Amino acid sequence: MPSLARMPVLPEVTLPLNELVHPYQRHYFTCHADDASYRIRRYDFGSSGRFLPLVRAYLNTLTAHRDAEFRYLFTLLGTELATNALKHSDSGLPGNTYSLLAERHRDGITLTCRDDGDRAFWRSPGRHERRYLAPDPGGLDPESDAGRGLAMVDALSTRWGDDGRADYRKVWFFLAYDLRDSAWNHL
Repeated sequence: MPSLARMPVLPEVTLPLNELVHPYQRHYFTCHADDASYRIRRYDFGSSGRFLPLVRAYLNTLTAHRDAEFRYLFTLLGTELATNALKHSDSGLPGNTYSLLAERHRDGITLTCRDDGDRAFWRSPGRHERRYLAPDPGGLDPESDAGRGLAMVDALSTRWGDDGRADYRKVWFFLAYDLRDSAWNHL
């Protein structure tokens, strides 16, 4: 069996992010309200934080039919899920991905982030146990160094949750169009 040669380190290049998007999916990133007619829309993103502007364009287009306040909040929360996937799962490793799935409802939008999980946990004895995420109780404290992400999602979304799996975790939030049950209305 032949051995696999190591891939040499390649130089970094700069190219427009839209060059990475298939032409049939370019309308996912236009930020135009006329491109927001969908029931379900999904896109897979690469493992680099450098794709976050593309993530924000995707989230902004998903909500282009709503007012600026809703778009801002939805994009903020969605970017947090994407950042957590990159930071806390194998989705942040080179060559891996995570997906963002939006489901539009009559009264709001559900966004689900599916990441590549934690392979180290897969090998642990309790790998079949479900472990649900919980926000850090002090996460919204301005002096806090970490733990703000899920605390923010918990406070600002209408509702949120996860599937408790360490392999290919799905974290989701629902944001009602009228922002009900969101701390945003009380800020």
